[in-house]
This record gives sequence, structure tokens and C-alpha cells, in this order.
Amino acid sequence: MAIFDVFKRKKDATGQNVRRLPIHKRAYQGANTGRLFDDFKSSERSADSELYPAIRRLRSRARELARNNEYAKRYLMLLRNNVIGDRGFTLQVKALTTDGKLDVSGNQAVEDRWRIWGRSGNCTVDGRVSWIEVQKLVIESCARDGEAFIRIHRNASFQDSISLEIIESDRVDEEMSKRLPNGNEIRMGVELDQYKKPVAYHLLSYHPGDYDFTTLSASPKHIRIEADQMIHVFMPLRAGQTRGETWFAPAMATMKQLGALREAAVVNARVGASKMGFFTSPSGDGFVADDLEDSSVPIMEAEPGTFHQLPQGVEFTSFDPQYPSNEFDSFHKACLKGIASGLGISYTALSNDLESTSYSSIRQGALDERDAYRNMQSFLLDSFVRKVYDAWLASTMEMGAIIVPLREYDRFAARSEFRGRAWSWVDPQKEMTAAVLGLKNGILSLQDVAANYGKDVEELLAQIQRDKSLMEQFGVKYALEPYAGQILPVDADIAGDQDDDV
Repeated sequence: MAIFDVFKRKKDATGQNVRRLPIHKRAYQGANTGRLFDDFKSSERSADSELYPAIRRLRSRARELARNNEYAKRYLMLLRNNVIGDRGFTLQVKALTTDGKLDVSGNQAVEDRWRIWGRSGNCTVDGRVSWIEVQKLVIESCARDGEAFIRIHRNASFQDSISLEIIESDRVDEEMSKRLPNGNEIRMGVELDQYKKPVAYHLLSYHPGDYDFTTLSASPKHIRIEADQMIHVFMPLRAGQTRGETWFAPAMATMKQLGALREAAVVNARVGASKMGFFTSPSGDGFVADDLEDSSVPIMEAEPGTFHQLPQGVEFTSFDPQYPSNEFDSFHKACLKGIASGLGISYTALSNDLESTSYSSIRQGALDERDAYRNMQSFLLDSFVRKVYDAWLASTMEMGAIIVPLREYDRFAARSEFRGRAWSWVDPQKEMTAAVLGLKNGILSLQDVAANYGKDVEELLAQIQRDKSLMEQFGVKYALEPYAGQILPVDADIAGDQDDDV
């Protein structure tokens, strides 16, 4: 074949020219195949099909990390402290009367009764924890186990005829999946209707891992609980997902391997500090040992600061491991940054590492992290807190525990608000100055500023009024009069965003 024959048109068996089709490259490089992508595994299964074979193992491994991994423990602590805080979600009722004014007496009655019900001994069937601790248990269960189950019990023996039972996710039998004669479907213990809406939950009568204390083996294995008696809290990641997956999942493998690496590095450093070694001789004998290991290998016990005279012909070979080396710290930080990203928090918060940080970097990291906490607060409020409150309010009004009758339920339920915890700023003086500027220029309202501190403007003004009344009662002059019409000028040096090293 001549060199230019490649440019000639090819012909088929009939002598007709064959059209050469253009060769297209793959439009999405992420869909490429070949040697470099052989280990890029993918799945086309549904969310439930992927979760079912792994849910129990993921949950048990997440619990193991929460027990023994310091960074997993730190993450759960950050969630409890930042999503819930020391006060939890606080209730503010703003129901109006027929003339458009606040129903002060009715609102106060609901708020007071809610606080009483939330005390330890009132809100749970076992009487062990308070409402704030229930919220902390729920957010920790969601993060560690991927989900939380809360059963609502209604009985006249409970405070306000309603109480909560926190159920571990192990009791919702993930092995129970089948089609029912009525057309419903059970998926991993959750009974669904034709629209995939939960209608019931199938619970084991006892915890499957309660090996040492189970005394209910003769009782029925499964208990069917109607959906209106159960609150299932989890953050779905895909449409059609029935059960939740642990929030540790993206970072679990790295957390385990990093923990094993750190353990090996600590042991290696300890061995290196001990300066161990081996005794060698050409003939293999002549060494009198202190003891024998496995009845065959001679060993010598040595204490710090002691020297031994070796027999003739015996030499000492030291064993001096140098790891962890200088690269350990940078590699450790890189792994922690990946873990922090997988958990959705900042590296600084997870590691407690404030080295080489500045005001601007800390502030930016804190703002991003607090946005994530606010999203979690919104999720928990909609999927758990509001549901509990609505059920409690109806029960309380029905039994007549407050002055508001049941027919007023909609008026109070619609005007009830919950506020999560707020955060103090990295530099409070700069942030407060910015708030004053916003108020002065009409960009912010008092409600906006109060909300940043987890307060309501009505609560703020009422507290100021109470302070003034108390000072008048004791004859103390109230020297700091807010909202006096004159706002102090802003110091340009304070308002500027200076990048001072911390």
C-alpha cells in the first residue's frame, strides 16, 4: 500500500464508497473507562438497595468510633454544643387577640406549661432526662446511627397526658422487608403505602444486642406502631430513601486508618525511646539471659541507666526506629482536613489546632461552619421539635391544663416560634459595631440583631424593662439608656477588618 492510500475512500463489496464516520471522544471524562478507571466503582441501585446490606455494619462501626476515636467524640460534642447548646430550642408564642394585640396571658401560660413539661422526669416515659437532653440525644443519634426514633405515648398518668420514648434504631428491624396483602410494603422495618409514605413501624420487642439483660424472649418478636405515634428523624440523601445512614460514612475509613496510624506511631516512638536491640554472636551461644521467651529465645531485662557486660564474642545491635518522622505532622493534618470536610465542619474546630491562624481565617471558617449548624437546626426543628410541640399542645389543651381551650389550638400553634442557640463572635467589638451601623442606616432591625444572639426582640425589650423596674425598686439609677436617639460614632480602626494573627 502506498503512503497516500490512507486518504482514498474505501469501497464495499459492491464497489460503493464507504463513508468514514467521525470518531467522537467521550463527552464526560468522569464516564471514561480503561486502566486508569478500573478502580472507579459505581452503582445503579436504589438508595434502599445500597443501604440495606450495609446499614447494620455502618451503624456498629460508627458507634465504635464514637467510643474510642477522639475525633469522632469531638464531632459529636460539637453537634451537641452548637446545634442544641445549653438551652436547646426555646419557645416564643406570639398569638394575637381579635383586636390584633399580643395575647400576653395566653402566650405566657403556654410557655410556662411547656417549660414545666420539659423538666427532667416529665417529658420521657423513664423520667431520666429533660427536654434539652432529649434534643441532644436525638442529634447525636442522627449523626452516629444515621437516624433517631421517638415514640409518643399518650396516657393520663403522664405529665400533660403525653410523654416520649427514645428508641434505638436497632429495634426497628431492618431485616423485615416484604409485601403485605393490603398493598403496603415493608422496607427495613418501615411499612409504606403506595406513595411510599410511612404508615407504621415494626419494632422488635427487645433490643437485639441486649444479650445480658433480655428477659422478654417469650414475648412477641415484633410490635407494630402506627406512624402517628412515631417520629422518625433522619436526613435523606436521595429520593425514596427509607432509613438513614450515619453521618460518619464519608469519613469513616479515613478515621479508622488514621487512628491505626497514630497508634502505630505512638508505639513506635515509645519503642524508639526505649532503645532496644539484639545480642548477636558468631556461634549463637555464649549469652546468659535473664529469661527465655517461648522457652527458646533468650532475653535480657534492662532498666534505664544500667549497663551490662557482654560475654566474649557477643555483640549488641541496636534497634532504633526513627518513625514518626518530620512528614508525620503534615500527613496527619492532611488526613484531618479530609475528615473535617467529610463531616461538614472546619479543620480548626475538629482538631483544636489554632496554629498559624488569623482573625480573618478563623472568622470565615466560623461563618461557614455556623451556616452548617443552622441548617442542622432547621432540619431538627422541622423533623422533630415542631412535631413534639404540636402533639404536646393539643394534649395539654385537651386536658385543660392551661387557660387556653382546645378550639384555640390553631391560633397558638401557628404563632409559636422556636429559636436555636446563637454564637458569640470571634471579635465581639467589631461585630457589635457593625450591628450599630446597620441599625443606624436602617439596614438591620432590632429583631435581626437580637436573633444573632438567640433572643427575640419582645424578650429583649421585656428584659430591659424588668431591669429598669428592679433598679427603681432599689433606688439605683439606670445609667445606660438604650435607643436614646443618638448612636456613638464608629471608630474606623475598630470597624476595619484587620488581619491580626491570633
